[in-house]
Amino acid sequence: MVTGKRHAVPVSLSFLFFFIPLDVFSLRTLSPDPCDSLNRRDTRTLRSDQLTVLINGYSESRIPLLQSIAATYSGCPSVSSVLVLWGNPSTPTRTLTQLAHNLSISSFGSAPISLIRQSTSSLNARFLPRASIETRAVLICDDDVELDPKSVDFAFRIWRSNPDRLVGLFARSHDVDLQKREWIYTVHPDKYSIVLTKFIMMKTEYLQKYSCGGGEAMDEMRRIVDEMRNCEDILMNFVVADETNAGPVMVGAERVRDWGDARNDEDSGGGDGGRRLKSKVRKAGLSSRRAEHRKRRGSCIREFHRVLGRMPLRYSYGKVVNSVGEQGLCNKGGKLVFCDE
Repeated sequence: MVTGKRHAVPVSLSFLFFFIPLDVFSLRTLSPDPCDSLNRRDTRTLRSDQLTVLINGYSESRIPLLQSIAATYSGCPSVSSVLVLWGNPSTPTRTLTQLAHNLSISSFGSAPISLIRQSTSSLNARFLPRASIETRAVLICDDDVELDPKSVDFAFRIWRSNPDRLVGLFARSHDVDLQKREWIYTVHPDKYSIVLTKFIMMKTEYLQKYSCGGGEAMDEMRRIVDEMRNCEDILMNFVVADETNAGPVMVGAERVRDWGDARNDEDSGGGDGGRRLKSKVRKAGLSSRRAEHRKRRGSCIREFHRVLGRMPLRYSYGKVVNSVGEQGLCNKGGKLVFCDE
C-alpha cells in the first residue's frame, strides 16, 4: 500500500492514494452467470471504432504501476473504457475501495476506468464475457506492461484489418522435440504461433467461445489452466487458431516497458525506491520463474493437444511495424546510410 511518504520512483508511477470512507464508493462485481444467454450482447450493437481494455490485477505491490497503466490506456483515442479485473479475493475491501476511487479520477482522457472485483483468482476469469463491454474488440493486458498510446492505436488499426485473428506484441512458439517426440513451448527468431496476454487484442466474441463454448473438451482444458495456474493465453490461442486456421499477428511498438520481466536489471536506475518497486513487480508475477515456467507451458500445450485431439496452432511470419521509411542505402559522406536520411 502506498502512503504519504515519497520515494524516488519515475514520475509515471508516483500516484497518490486518496483515503475515503467505504460507503462513498462501491466496487463492481460480476453477474452470477456471465454465460447466461439473457446477458449476451447482440454483436451488431457493439461499436467498432473503439475497444475495451481489460487489465488483470492481482498484487497490491503493483497498485501504483497499475494506476499509471490504466490512466495511460484511458487517454488513448481508440479506447472506449478500461476495466481493471481484480483477481485476488484476499485483498481487503477497504484497499479495493480506495483503488476504485483513485482509478475513477485518474483518467487521462474520456474513457472511464472501473474496478471489478473477481470472485475467484482463476486466470480463466480474465476471459469472461461481460455485459459492460460495448465494443467489438477487447484488449487483454497485464498490470506490468506500459505502452505508449500511439502504439495502442496502431495495434488497433491492424486488428481492424484482421478482426478474426489475435493481434499482440509478445510472441512465442510451439514446436516438436524430436528426441522426446513431444510438443514444447519455445521461442523462434523467424516465426511464432502464440501471442501473450501481456498485450493481446481480439474480437469480443472470443470471450464467449473461450468461457462458454467448446463443451466437455473446453471444460477440461479450462480445468487444466486452473490446475497449472498458467496457460490461459495458450488456450485462447488454441481456441482462435481452431476457429480461423490461421496464426496470430505480431505488431511492433514505439515504446514498451515490461516491468515484470525477470531480465530487468536490479540497478537500472530510478533510485532505491525505483529498485524496490521493480523487484516487487517481478516477484509478484505469477509466471516469473523462467526455466520452470517454460516447462509448465510445454506441459499445457501437450495437455491441450491431448484433450482436443489435434494441433490447431499455426505459424505466422514477420512483424507489422508502423513505418514505411526508406530501406535503400546510399553513400553519403563516405558512409552507407538510409537514402532518406
